[in-house]
Amino acid sequence: MLDVVGLLALAVVGTAVVWKGSTWLETSANRLAAGYGVPAVVQGAIIAAAGSSMPELVSVLVSTLLHGEFEVGIGTIVGSAVFNLLAIPAVSVLAADGDGMSTGRDLVYKEALFYMLAVASLLLTFSLAVIYYPVAGAGLQGDVTRPLALFPLVLYGLYVFTQYLDTTEDETAADTDVAIGRAWLWFGLGLVLIIVGVEGLVRAAVGLGEAFGTPAFLWGMTVVAAGSSVPDAFVSVAAARSGRSAVSLANVLGSNVFDLLVAVPAGVLVAGTLSITFTHIVPMMGFLILATIVFFTIIRTDMLLSEREAQLLLGLYGLFVVWLVLESVGVTTVVPT
Repeated sequence: MLDVVGLLALAVVGTAVVWKGSTWLETSANRLAAGYGVPAVVQGAIIAAAGSSMPELVSVLVSTLLHGEFEVGIGTIVGSAVFNLLAIPAVSVLAADGDGMSTGRDLVYKEALFYMLAVASLLLTFSLAVIYYPVAGAGLQGDVTRPLALFPLVLYGLYVFTQYLDTTEDETAADTDVAIGRAWLWFGLGLVLIIVGVEGLVRAAVGLGEAFGTPAFLWGMTVVAAGSSVPDAFVSVAAARSGRSAVSLANVLGSNVFDLLVAVPAGVLVAGTLSITFTHIVPMMGFLILATIVFFTIIRTDMLLSEREAQLLLGLYGLFVVWLVLESVGVTTVVPT
């Protein structure tokens, strides 16, 4: 029991460190966006999203290289994606003044649809690993190789290219008063703090998995995912309160695109061939697809995310957490141990 309390305390401290580092990182990212003169949607989808997604990227690298738990990193990515889709927009709407947040056609038909493509491409990558690089005698397991990891990365390159085209067509003026060098320095310092905090979160997830005798990736989907999603929540809520709903929602979708297409392949490219268990991956991705369908339906309806719809999203995320708790204590076995 004392070990569990200590691990939970470590998770809390790790979250606090991630939050502090993310504060520095997000402030510097906003200054860089102003200094380079990028439009609001691109700021949310690329600069703010990539900056706030650093904890998820670091979690994949730390869990893979230091702990040999690649699936903890994948669990973190999927859990964070669900948190970003369901919890962050809901909290942003409830925290903002007004009757909801407007979405807009650019957000719905470009950002949201590309995010759906990102989910499908990552699931396809895992499927190809099981089909063409199966692990002998290990059931539905496969090796994700470096060539396979390049597929989602190329797709992210296409995403960045489309955002670049939007930037060239926009007439947002760059702020010449921004100290670009100082902004990059604070960006780097924030990243260092994030690495330290994520290491604590991953250690807590692995330890809780051992303490309860459950797969560590289930704890990655909750403990590490929630802790690493603090930057995304910080950016989206702040943007919503200042009336920039485009930045708030674009950050959510852009963060998920970055996590799925960059963070997961990065672990493979750095460590080499890594194994995944398909029976673990499919239930996780299945709930992510369900959350994606609900989120897209809501933001498309009247091009508005209302307070009632926000409460619906929070309720669905609550069901997600309950399911993971039941899986962790062995009440349900949707995810085979």
